[in-house]
Amino acid sequence: MSVESRPVRYFVAVAEELSFTRAATRLGIAGPALSRAIRNLETELGVRLFERSTRVVELTEPGMVLLTHARPALEALDAAARRAVRASAPHRSVLLAVKADTDGGLLEDILAATAAEPDAEPVAVRLCGWREHTRLLRAGEADAALMFEPCDPAGIDADVIAVEPRVAALPADHPLAHASRVRLTDLGIDPEGVSERADHDVGEHGVHDLAQLLALIGLGATMTVLPKSVAARYPRQAVVYVPIEDCPPASLVIAWPELSRSRGVAALVRAATAVAESRGMSAAVETSRLLPGARQR
Repeated sequence: MSVESRPVRYFVAVAEELSFTRAATRLGIAGPALSRAIRNLETELGVRLFERSTRVVELTEPGMVLLTHARPALEALDAAARRAVRASAPHRSVLLAVKADTDGGLLEDILAATAAEPDAEPVAVRLCGWREHTRLLRAGEADAALMFEPCDPAGIDADVIAVEPRVAALPADHPLAHASRVRLTDLGIDPEGVSERADHDVGEHGVHDLAQLLALIGLGATMTVLPKSVAARYPRQAVVYVPIEDCPPASLVIAWPELSRSRGVAALVRAATAVAESRGMSAAVETSRLLPGARQR
């Protein structure tokens, strides 16, 4: 069975709005045309997608299943279109997503090393927001990303290229601010959740980036755990960084869409790994899944 993408897009809009009127406005089409498109889709699939009444629109069980699978399928289709357009550009480049100051201090050297790779393409850096990297990869708005774990693995391949210690970011007047080192139990932090700690703190306090989170820490409102290199790039008079002796290290990864076969991206991955190795930061990593022999020089 083959289904066109347009009625599926219409279905997703209705499923998300749970209103034909709001969905029609969102899509910029007439309400009757939207209703006909949904009825035709239901007829084509042989299932009822919505329970309708004069006051309520609800998804049926088949509708919920279709919504679950339709969203990523449409996202992948849109991403493919963006990649095709970018591939046709007269001057191709590899678009690398990076959050400012969360590159392990390696970005400049990685860019220089990539330029020396045989299959290299020019690398353009796209600065992005906190944990925005994988969304850009899945949407076809970036070809690769340099970021710290954790990351959402759906549709993404990644190699760990470097590991480094984590430190506690504490208010300057915290009782442990002058300690030579601390343990996670001293901070009341669960070792199992330490990788997501900064993400949790950003979300919990309603801030949009690390600079805002550090401002709250300086005010004594919270504390967090950061990779050592990130802390080094965010000195604050009101914030103290203290080594944590029993904290798992932070892992810096380079990631790319799992179906990518770009030799330019492969060159970037090789260069990133080589730079981390030269800095003594490299981790034991699996052979790259990007291209056969992608790590061989």
